[in-house]
Order: sequence, then C-alpha cells, then structure tokens
Amino acid sequence: MSVFFYGFLFGKENPDAFLIVTKSKKLKNKFMYIENINSPADVKKLSLAELEVLGEEMRHFLLKKLSEHGGHIGPNLGMVEATIALHYVFDSPTDKFVFDVSHQSYAHKMLTGRKDGFLNPKSYDEISGYSCPAESEHDFFEIGHTSTSISLATGLAKARDVKGDDGNVIAIIGDGSLSGGEAFEGLNNAAELNSNFIIVFNDNEMSIAENHGGMYRNLKELRDSKGSCSNNLFKAMGMDYVYVEEGNDVAVLIDAFRKVKDIDRPIVVHIHTLKGKGYAFAEQNKEAWHWGFPFNLETGESSVQPGGPDDDYACFTAGYLLRLMRLRENLVVLTAGTPTVGGFTPDKRAEAGSRFVDVGIAEEHAAAMASGLAKAGCVPVWPVYGTFIQRAYDQISQDICINKSPVVMLVFCASVYGMNDVTHLGLYDIPLLSNIPNLVYLAPTSKNDYFAMLEWAVRQKDYPVAIRVPGNGMVRLQEFPDADYDYRCYKMRKKGSRVAVLALGSFFQLGEGVVDGLKDALGIEATLINPRFITGLDADMLERLKSNHEVVVTLEDGILDGGFGEKIARFYGPSAMKVLCFGIKKAFYDRYDVNELLKDNHLTVPQIVDDVKQILEQSAC
Repeated sequence: MSVFFYGFLFGKENPDAFLIVTKSKKLKNKFMYIENINSPADVKKLSLAELEVLGEEMRHFLLKKLSEHGGHIGPNLGMVEATIALHYVFDSPTDKFVFDVSHQSYAHKMLTGRKDGFLNPKSYDEISGYSCPAESEHDFFEIGHTSTSISLATGLAKARDVKGDDGNVIAIIGDGSLSGGEAFEGLNNAAELNSNFIIVFNDNEMSIAENHGGMYRNLKELRDSKGSCSNNLFKAMGMDYVYVEEGNDVAVLIDAFRKVKDIDRPIVVHIHTLKGKGYAFAEQNKEAWHWGFPFNLETGESSVQPGGPDDDYACFTAGYLLRLMRLRENLVVLTAGTPTVGGFTPDKRAEAGSRFVDVGIAEEHAAAMASGLAKAGCVPVWPVYGTFIQRAYDQISQDICINKSPVVMLVFCASVYGMNDVTHLGLYDIPLLSNIPNLVYLAPTSKNDYFAMLEWAVRQKDYPVAIRVPGNGMVRLQEFPDADYDYRCYKMRKKGSRVAVLALGSFFQLGEGVVDGLKDALGIEATLINPRFITGLDADMLERLKSNHEVVVTLEDGILDGGFGEKIARFYGPSAMKVLCFGIKKAFYDRYDVNELLKDNHLTVPQIVDDVKQILEQSAC
C-alpha cells in the first residue's frame, strides 16, 4: 500500500493503548486455535468460549502485522467477531460473502486458508489488502472502491436463482460505504429479488473520517432505539430488518445469523460495532487509525513521521486554501469522504467551518455539487485521489465540462509513485481526463509550478481546471514561473538541438536526467521542455523544434495509450520528426515495485538514452 494513502498516524503514550498485549498474556503466549484454522470448517469445531479466545488471537496477529507492515487498522479490528460468527454459521464458499471496499476482510482471510499472511512475517506481502479471487475460492471479486458490494452480490443472487442453485448470498457493507450512490441503487434493486439475500450492515458510526449526510440521523435513531423506531431507512427501501446492538459479541452474532440463514427474502442485519476494537489508540482516534503506516504498538507512534507544509503537497494545499478563504468569501473546499487528501485534518476542517464540505463517499455528487457552486458564483476546489476520480467521469464530463463550470480539481496520487494496489492505481487519469472537451488539465513539475497553477485556477472563470499534483515529492526550483502565467504555453527550460525532451509533470526530473545522459553518452546538448499543459498543444513551440531537431522524446507518468505522448506524435505525424513516447504500458498492476515497473517500461535514463541513440543511428542510415 502506498505511503500516500489516507494520511498519517498520531498518538501519545497511554498505558491502556496496548490492550491487546495485556489480553494475549492471558493466553501465556500459547496460541491454541488460530494456528489450526485452515478453513471455515475448522471454525465450526470450536465452542463459544474457544471462539472468543480465537478472536483475541486474531487481534493479536492483526495488530502485529499492521504495526510492522501497515494497512487498514480500525475497520479490521472492529470486524473480528462478526467474521468469526459469519464463518461459524454460513458455509463459505457455497454461501458467498462480498466485502464492500475490502477494508474489513483481513479476518476473513485469516479464516479461509490465508493465515500465514498474518502469522508469518515472511508471508506478509503474499496477501493483498483487498479481497482477491486469485488467492482463494472464498473471494469472488477484487474490490477496493466503495459502495459496490450490494450491487455485486445482487448479481450473484440473481444468477443463483436463474440457475436453480442453492446457498446464501451475503453482502457486508459499512456505514461509510452506504453514503455512496451505488449502495442505494443496490438496495433499491435488492428489495425486488424476492429470494435469499442478506446484507450485513456494519455500523461503527464512522466512515474514513466522521460520517456526513441526513441518513446518519436515522441510523442514530435506529441505534438509540435498538432498531425499533418507526423511521427505518432499510424498511423504507423494502427490506426486512434485524438489529444487533452487541456487534462485537460472537455469541449474539451467531444467534442473529442463524435466524437469517436460508431466509427466503432480502433482509438487512444491522450490527453495531466498535471501529478499532481492542486497541485503545484506534478506539479513541478512529479517523487517524483507519489506515496507517507501520507503528509502535506500545506508543502508537508512526514509523513514518508526517511532513510539514514545506515538504508535503497536501499540507501546503490546505494552508494555502485556508489563507485564501480569509480573503475570498466565495471559496469552498469539497471532499468525497477523504478529507486528508488535500491536507484537511480535523483541526483544519474546524478552521474552515462551513466552507469545507464533506459529501460522504460520493464522488459523483461532489462533482455535480461543485458545478452548481461554480455556476452560482463560488469557487469550488475539490481535492481527490486519482483512483477515485474515475468514479465521477460522467459528472465531470456532463455536469462540469459541458457547462464550462470553473471547478478546480486537485488530483492526488495520479502517479507511479502513488498507491500501488490494483484497485487503487492512479495511472489512468491522463487518457481519462485529457480528452474531455473544455477541461484544462495541468501538470506541475515543482512546488513553484503547482502554486502558480493553483493561483491561476482559482482566479480564472472560463474553464474547469484539473491539476495533477506531483507524485514524486515536493520539488523546489530556484526558477520561478512566469509572472503572467499562460497555461497554453510550454516552457523551454533548456535550449539545445537534435533531441527535444518533453518531460511532463512528475517525470520532469527524469527528463533532466535524460538530457544529462544524452550529453554524457552522445555529446548531444538536448532541449528540455516542461509542457505543463496536458490537454492541448503549444503548436508554435512544437513547430519551431522542426528546424533543428530530429527526435522528440515524451515522458509521462501514466498510461501511454490515449495519453500525452500520443498527442505529440500525432502532431508530428506528417513530418520527418521522429517521436519516442515513454510511459506505462496499459495493464492492471498490483503491488508493484516502482523501480521494477520503471525498468520494465524503459523508463530509466540509460534505457531512454540507448533508445534515442538507436533511432538517431537508424535515421543516419
């Protein structure tokens, strides 16, 4: 999992924090059950008292791995008992579990033949952080984006009914995931199945951060009334309903699941759990412990310390936008359930007040709401992870760009240096966004570049603007951008001849290395250009290169197909100019090593220099 995901851990020493160790001492360091669990069938052999001990053992190993490896902490600690009870009652994989987002699937993996990925440090990296059919017959989908489980599970249930098969279908979804529109679409359709369909709704009163939206008032009503209040969201959607207050009591959960097993209609089992259960730091600061880097179990201190505003784009962005809010009453910052992506930690959200809007995990709504804000005269700024912006393509195209609404989107982790799980890749944004009419997509190379683009974007009123936040760390250049910023013009950083290197965004520093490599290896003083503008061409500069250049090299930190380099190649198509495009081959990559991925795609300085040398030699023949 990338170090860019979901912010940093914070914590101070607390004698209660290492709760799980205190409990595990009762076991006298003898793990009596987890080591013998090789399949769900082994879970069914245990007594209730033994299941409780199993839960303590699982938490011990979850925390041990998470403290050494990082990952999703709070969601998984809160689902231990529910997962044990599910596997005790149901018969996976005949009965099919679909975990929403997969943030809560670690315990499921431990009970389905993958315990070594949690017990044995040498096997930690063999197990992904998300459900994965390639790992086990007990997983049915690769799932990393939210609000999908009900929809996916309705498909499994419908196929079962059409084929005349047996078995229960269970969708497991959290209250944060329920804020996404697809979850409501799935609920709406699930009510019409008229056959076995079970939704286990895990309510821990949290999304990644706090929950937002009107439905959470009703969920509180349901919790306060132990599920008996007349106002019931799930019944209103046509579902039967059961409430379980003790969502971390394995015996109570077993009883509840037994009552709904093999039911002949759709039903919601609403379980109230504690996010981060068993580890005091995670219980007390649920947002910070949703996901984290490796940490010290006894103190809660992260092994990776957070950077300040001078070396982190998220912190810099939040600080800049907060200062701008004090000067401009019409600036509004939005997030779709990931507030820290733009540096808005709880203290900064409090400072922003009502001009920071968390719409829940609902990117489509965020995009459309931003368009409405812009049309009404506000300046909406939407920081968003590259992997999640995919979820709002239609709204960006239709609601924002057709309407030319001057929305500012700040796209984080759109880079090979970003998240590297297959479900969270940020490599596809350039083909996705740069081909939408009316959208200006910019790629800064440094803090200076980023600041100039951000200032221009919030001032202008003519275009929707997206800025691809650099993924290779905060780079500072001595040279400042033009005082009169013109996004349409490429910037020539070094004038040369024969070879021109157009190095986009995060790959600008790679371009500098290539220019130096060409001089060292071939004696060529190459031209170096910062294109800045992904969605268009500086035709004048490109035309001028024809006079004394033979080869143009494009470097882009993303997928080649449909990307920036192809636009340059198309421009030079009718001419004698040779164009070499370097980027990432179109594929789904999972848990890759950055250096290996770059090497596999000929994105190292020696490889690029050698390719240029070969094309020059061919041209000379």
